[in-house]
Amino acid sequence: MTNTTLLSSPLEAAHQKLGAKLVPFAGWNMPVQYSSIMDEHKSVRSSTGIFDISHMGQFIVTGAGAQAWLNTMLTNNIGKLAPGQGQYTLMLNEKGGVIDDLIAYRTGESAYFLVVNASMIDEDLAWLQQHLPADVTLENESPQWAGMAVQGPASADTFAKAFPNETLPPRNGIATTADGSIVCRTGYTGEDGFEFFSPAADGIAVWDKFLAAGAKPCGLGARDTLRLEMGYPLNGSDLSPERTPLEAGLGFFCDLSKPEFIGRETLVSQKADGLTTKLTAIQYTGKGAPPRAHYPVATPDGTTIGELASGALSPTLMTGIGMAYLPIEFAKIGTELQIDIRGRAFPAKVVKKPFHKPQ
Repeated sequence: MTNTTLLSSPLEAAHQKLGAKLVPFAGWNMPVQYSSIMDEHKSVRSSTGIFDISHMGQFIVTGAGAQAWLNTMLTNNIGKLAPGQGQYTLMLNEKGGVIDDLIAYRTGESAYFLVVNASMIDEDLAWLQQHLPADVTLENESPQWAGMAVQGPASADTFAKAFPNETLPPRNGIATTADGSIVCRTGYTGEDGFEFFSPAADGIAVWDKFLAAGAKPCGLGARDTLRLEMGYPLNGSDLSPERTPLEAGLGFFCDLSKPEFIGRETLVSQKADGLTTKLTAIQYTGKGAPPRAHYPVATPDGTTIGELASGALSPTLMTGIGMAYLPIEFAKIGTELQIDIRGRAFPAKVVKKPFHKPQ
């Protein structure tokens, strides 16, 4: 995709003013870093960082049949949500592969707010419209919103300074502010935090308000290392239409007690038969070159058994970490492996997720 066809965030002028390095991501021109990935990562782990998530999609689902229909489209049980609550969930194809992972919030008796991945907005919308019943309305409001993720142990204090007359919702909750913005108490870093969606025209003013309240601007680079330290999957890398949520270790978010949802039969069969592959957390046992996606994963004798789906140098642990789909016999915690980087082998082992557990 060329620069002329990249979409611009409503916050792009603010990023340029701050001297951010902008890169193409999921069809958007997005900040990858401002100071450095290491600096921004540590700010989120110790204080508060703010990320532009305007590229993510927002769908509104309403109608008498909304709950029943969403329960056939998504793996988690929408029926367990009270108004004001949200849950992580997945949308699968007929074979049980992951189309997208998303957050679904219930905002009213028959109203839902879905936050989907940037690269999947068009595909998700088409898939949902393909299965849409007459008693449900689906609207794509993605262009109307500017999105910000404020994350870190001091994020609640940052919110209180920026919006002293508003109250943060509880964990996994959603609320609407007096001016019509939406605040969700979720995140992708493992730290306390929230996601704030304001009307696009107000985005820069809100961004500046959070900066004045102490949030440090952070880019996609730190967002990736933060989520990887938690073992959170990235759609398109760790999740794909060829892999099921059970293989990705996300069975907790698949309610197989529901009688029907797209892809359920495959998950039921996998659970009964046992998995043959599993998304596995791998960590260097010493120092080495930063691991990256697609680097081969091998046994100690050099036999290749897979490749990294994600990989990075962990700024918290200061060693290489990654995730790879491996044959189940190699996915046991403690199994010794090696990562092949341009002909050099770096010793590693299978570890338990998360790689880092925030205090």
